[in-house]
Amino acid sequence: TSAMELDELCLLDMLVYLEGFMAFVSIVGLRSVGSPYGRYSPQWPGIRVPARPAWFIQELPSMAWPLYEYIRPAAARLGNLPNRVLLAMFLIHYVQRTLVFPVLIRGGKPTLLVTFVLAFLFCTFNGYVQSRYLSQFAVYAEDWVTHPCFLTGFALWLVGMVINIHSDHILRNLRKPGETGYKIPRGGLFEYVSAANYFGELVEWCGFALASWSLQGVVFALFTLSTLLTRAKQHHQWYHEKFEDYPKSRKILIPFVL
Repeated sequence: TSAMELDELCLLDMLVYLEGFMAFVSIVGLRSVGSPYGRYSPQWPGIRVPARPAWFIQELPSMAWPLYEYIRPAAARLGNLPNRVLLAMFLIHYVQRTLVFPVLIRGGKPTLLVTFVLAFLFCTFNGYVQSRYLSQFAVYAEDWVTHPCFLTGFALWLVGMVINIHSDHILRNLRKPGETGYKIPRGGLFEYVSAANYFGELVEWCGFALASWSLQGVVFALFTLSTLLTRAKQHHQWYHEKFEDYPKSRKILIPFVL
């Protein structure tokens, strides 16, 4: 068993470096060709998947992996409170993303099949990395949950999730029933950035990385940045082209900074 655990730990290490490389490829590739997502997907040819089932299926692996680890009696580290809390933080995000977010979608544009498949593969891959590391290998002192790094990270994770959910709520309710067309988002963090929902998600995973104090968490936060920054730039540029009265003071992704 110890030899198998060592093999899996080596595999997890390799996958973390692969995820870091994927973050680099993602930011370079998406800067070159743009993100085939949402309002930008019609200009891309290819098979489409309806928005609701696409979101549910593509996010499902990152909900299933931690749930499996919780119910598996042999999860070596889940007797430890910090491991349980950190895995719960990961799980809570994906419960919201898998079970709640798709139900709330209003008239979402169909997702390109290739985008859907890539998202599904990433959620399978990253769900495995984060869940197995926290349930089987991550070692924390029992009082890690009172450490300033954990407490700061947990607070950032919670604030980020609230910003993300609130910003999605604002976007969903831009149009009144029967209205069509696009509007400028107002309220919340949208007063400061064009992509407040993405900013919330980025804060969330930076908080998770700090709370977990792990390379696995850091690489996930970097991958999140690499994908969301390109989309945020597209949104920002699109808003400026679409609306002459778009607020000039708004940043792209990070208030007052970027």
